[in-house]
Amino acid sequence: MVDKKTVEYVAGLARIEVSEEQKQFLESQLSNILSYIDKLKKLDVEGVEPLRGLHLERNVLRNDEVKPSTAKEEILENAPSRQERYFKIPKVLE
Repeated sequence: MVDKKTVEYVAGLARIEVSEEQKQFLESQLSNILSYIDKLKKLDVEGVEPLRGLHLERNVLRNDEVKPSTAKEEILENAPSRQERYFKIPKVLE
């Protein structure tokens, strides 16, 4: 179902490097996942109400705490492309 080319495409979207051994493993895993999704699509869910969430009656909040953040340079090291102190992205609007 999933071939090596598809795994390479998904890895490119995720911007991760995948070894040949990992590609074989991911082919198998992604095929299994898609096969399971196909099984789920065949289920009869007529009359089954969608589950919106288990905690709708109360809002789970936490107190705000001031914590040190990660240094800008450390964050920018993860950028696929950058210009000076900013992320550089392709132009989106003309």
